Amino acid sequence: MLRRTSGSLPLLSNLVTRRCVLGTALAAAGGLTALALAGCVDGGDPAAVTATPPDAALPTAGSTTRVPPGAGSFDSGGVPIHYEVFGAGRPIILLHGFTASLLLNWVATGWVEELTAIRQVVGLDARGHGQSGKPHDPAAYAGDAMPDDVIGLMDHLGIERADLMGYSMGAAISLHLLAHHQERFTSVVLAGVGEFARDASISDGSLRADAMLTDDPDSIADPTAKGFRVLAEALGNDLEALAAYSLSSRDAVSDEALAAVEVPVLIVNGADDDLVGSPDALAAAIPTAELVKIPGTDHLTTVADPRYKQAVVDFLTNLPPA
Repeated sequence: MLRRTSGSLPLLSNLVTRRCVLGTALAAAGGLTALALAGCVDGGDPAAVTATPPDAALPTAGSTTRVPPGAGSFDSGGVPIHYEVFGAGRPIILLHGFTASLLLNWVATGWVEELTAIRQVVGLDARGHGQSGKPHDPAAYAGDAMPDDVIGLMDHLGIERADLMGYSMGAAISLHLLAHHQERFTSVVLAGVGEFARDASISDGSLRADAMLTDDPDSIADPTAKGFRVLAEALGNDLEALAAYSLSSRDAVSDEALAAVEVPVLIVNGADDDLVGSPDALAAAIPTAELVKIPGTDHLTTVADPRYKQAVVDFLTNLPPA
C-alpha cells in the first residue's frame, strides 16, 4: 500500500481527471505531444493511496539507515522543498518534468507502485512546482540551485548514495548531478532527454516564459509554448514561477564531465520525441550509457508506457549490490 500525507488524495484525483480531459482538447491544438507530463493511464489508482505521517525520526546525514515512509519539507537556500518517501529498501530518487509534480509524473502514472516492489522511492516537488516553494526570481533557479535541492534532500534524509531517475526537466537536473556528483549515485536513468539537457541555451526559454506571463493566451503563436501555458494554467501552476524557471540560466554539461562517468546509465526516449533533441549524441558521450527508444511514443506518451517501466525495472534489477 502506498503512503501519502493527509489532503493529497483529493488533489491527485482532481489533477488526474483534469489532465485526461485536457489532453484530448489540447492534442487538436498542436504542440501537446511535446509536453513533459504523464498521460491518462489506468495505473496509479488514487484509491490505493492512504494517508500517514512519518513514523520515526530521520537518520542523521551519512547514516546508511533507510528512511521511514512519510512526507516532509526542508529548507534549501531559503526555498522550502517538499518530499515524500514510499516503501523501504535501496533508495531511488525521482525528479519530475516541467509543470508536473511528484503526484502527476510518478504517482498517477503507477511508477511509485511499480518501483516500490524493488526500491524505496524518494520523490520531491522541484522548486517552482507542486508543494515546494515557488520563487519568482530567475536567479532562484539558475546554476546549481535545482541540483543542490537534490543533494540537500539526500543529506537531510541521511542518504549517502541512491539510484536516480529524472524525466525531461528532471532528466536535465539528473544529468547535471551525474556530471558533478556521480559519487552520490549508484545508477542514473535519464528519460525524455536529449541534447537540450546538456545545454539549456539550445532552446529559447523566453518563448515559454512569455507564454506563461501574457494576459492573452490566444496571442501565443508558438504551439508548444501555448500548450505549456494552457496545461500549466489548467493544473493550477504558479505561472510566474514557471516563467522564472524558463528564464534562468544553467551551465552546459561538458564532454569531459560526461566522459568521466563510471556509474551505470540508462537513457530512455520515445522514438517519436521531437521536443528535447536527439538522445544519440548524449548516449555516445557517456561511456556507461545504454539507450532504449520506445517505438510509437513521443515526449508525452512515453511517461506511462509499460515498456519504459519494464526497461527501468530490468536495468535496476541487474545492477550490482549497492
